[in-house]
Amino acid sequence: MMKVMESAEGDEGERGRKQDVVGFRRRLRKVLMLVPVSKTLLTAVLQNHKVICQLSRGMRLVQFQTPYLKGPHLGLEEKDGGGVINLNAFDPSLPKTMREFLEQGETALSVAKRALESKQPILKRSEVTFLSPITQPDKVVCVGMNYVDHCKEQNVPVPTEPIIFSKFGSSIVGPYDDIVLPSKSKEVDWEVELAFVIGKKGKHIKATDAMAHVAGFTVAHDVSARDWQMRRNGKQWLLGKTFDTFCPLGPALVTKDGVADPHNLKICCRVNGEVVQSSSTKQMVFKTEDLIAWVSQFVTLYPGDVFLTGTPPGVGVFRKPPVFLKKGDEVQCEIEGLGTIINKVV
Repeated sequence: MMKVMESAEGDEGERGRKQDVVGFRRRLRKVLMLVPVSKTLLTAVLQNHKVICQLSRGMRLVQFQTPYLKGPHLGLEEKDGGGVINLNAFDPSLPKTMREFLEQGETALSVAKRALESKQPILKRSEVTFLSPITQPDKVVCVGMNYVDHCKEQNVPVPTEPIIFSKFGSSIVGPYDDIVLPSKSKEVDWEVELAFVIGKKGKHIKATDAMAHVAGFTVAHDVSARDWQMRRNGKQWLLGKTFDTFCPLGPALVTKDGVADPHNLKICCRVNGEVVQSSSTKQMVFKTEDLIAWVSQFVTLYPGDVFLTGTPPGVGVFRKPPVFLKKGDEVQCEIEGLGTIINKVV
């Protein structure tokens, strides 16, 4: 009975918050209509309020471990760069991996929301080791040539349909783990990418329904061995993309309600502090919805599946002369609102 009452109160509270937002926007629109203000300014003000409301509802889901806790745990990053709420301490019935958490859908997400609102104890950032927000996915789906400006960089046509390849799940490492240079390659390159994670199983998903299958977004580094990608292995990309440690992810899985527009985010990569890639996700050829609709024609998508959506211009292989990563380098991949992953090259 108590759980039913709590659920009803939670639903009522959510409806109340939505009504407050709608009411505020209506009142704001009426007030602004009374003063000489341009339609452009009015739209900007309302859009800004929409963005603020969306950001306030988002969560930053993480996987972490500490010296005094056994195995990985699920958590909430209180803010980008902030401390961590231990979700498994708040509710021990929750699974301890993100993939299992996502499989529970809205039931698990509602527990996380309650934890965020209940002002749980915060673990200091220095106390935890951040793991990749998703580990052991069924699939890591990657997209090539998916930025208009990256195509221009190579002087090649913009694709008319998505170019899909893959990385093995064993290539995934955490947001601050080392990238290990393989002895088999001398041409290891950087690629910052926006990644999204599937939250709901589906097949033959329509683009108009696609966002209902997205759990959230995170930062990815599609580390690439160009010699194996471009010249070896019959020019099939897989081996050049999937060496161990070639897929850092993190620092958090930002739920989709915390990202106002995933296709209008600043995206950049720095090597040893120097900006080498700087663009916007609005340059993406095929957006999140398009990619889900396309790939789900061929395979069933499962909670935890990761999509890497392509990289902007500025990669090392197309520089003159080409530049590749070396031992001691530090790579920072950053996306607006999602955070920064930092990986040393060893």
